[in-house]
Amino acid sequence: MAGEPPLGRHRSPGNVDNSWPKRLRAGHLDGVLTLPMTKSRFAPETSPAPSPALEKLAAQLTGGDRRALAKAITLCESERADHQAEAEALFRLVLPRTGGAIRLGLSGPPGAGKSTFIEAFGSFLTGRGHKVAVLAIDPSSRRTGGSILGDKTRMELLSRDPAAFIRPSPSGGSLGGVARRTREAMLLVEAAGFDVVIIETVGVGQSETAVADMADMFMLILSPGGGDELQGIKRGIMELADLVIVNKADGDLLPAARRAAADAQGALHFLRPKSPNWTPEVVLVSALRGEGLEAVWGGAQRYRAALSASGELSQLRRAQNAAWFASEVRGNLEEALRRAAGDELRALEAEVITGKISAAAAARHLVRRFLKG
Repeated sequence: MAGEPPLGRHRSPGNVDNSWPKRLRAGHLDGVLTLPMTKSRFAPETSPAPSPALEKLAAQLTGGDRRALAKAITLCESERADHQAEAEALFRLVLPRTGGAIRLGLSGPPGAGKSTFIEAFGSFLTGRGHKVAVLAIDPSSRRTGGSILGDKTRMELLSRDPAAFIRPSPSGGSLGGVARRTREAMLLVEAAGFDVVIIETVGVGQSETAVADMADMFMLILSPGGGDELQGIKRGIMELADLVIVNKADGDLLPAARRAAADAQGALHFLRPKSPNWTPEVVLVSALRGEGLEAVWGGAQRYRAALSASGELSQLRRAQNAAWFASEVRGNLEEALRRAAGDELRALEAEVITGKISAAAAARHLVRRFLKG
């Protein structure tokens, strides 16, 4: 569309952008920091060469094969050591093709209509020629660890769209309501050519801010609950919002939606913007009627253009990579500790449960033992 800033739009085979390798080596693609094609000096020298099957999977993935994409994400989500080694090798092959999408995080209280909005918004974008990937993070069943809500069943129309890809993923109880491997899934869908990535998180709560560590823009969706709903949202969540969407602005709820939008605008007025280059906006939307979607996309475009021009978007991506690294260090240390501690960990846990030792003292003892080897 005329007037749209470049967002890595899907191109037909007859209109391929052959300049992307040059721009990629320079460190930027469409105004966004991407990953340079250089070998890390920390990469294991003993890493085996990718197998022909893995090279074929990478080629299919970067060619836009949806089955290959689903298989690659499943591989990355696996806890098996051999699968994790294959996933690392796969990432070495596809990493240079990542970073070109706009990443949108979406959160909101239950009943705000997140899935209805995503289906309407995603269909709006695919109708404009974009390829949309939705990484929908479901609450996990405590008994099975599987997804409870099943976002494909909640987005039936979008799931049948050939230009869309929906991946429901159980949160696994992870901090932030974001599945631990969602970052890898995000990079894989980018490598597959999806230029808009929407990350839907579980509800709104203190831990939901984790989505800000992987999204370019954080969108908060509300229903016409007005001040009552705002009271239930922590100040920290509002401070993260780059765009507030008041959904269900139709029919008898339209006056209430307008009041809710005014309340949200007033709340934002008293908060310091997190970016010097962007003032958060409030948009009225009726996902049911498909109204207001143009305004949401326009806000996302203006946001990206403003932060790209100032260099802030590249800085944001760097900070996110650092946060990702810290998260992986914590996760790997916890896994290593559980494997190494074994019986002692279970014994300490039993003493914590029965009140024989405090949780803090038991944790310090375990970590000291682990560090001493």
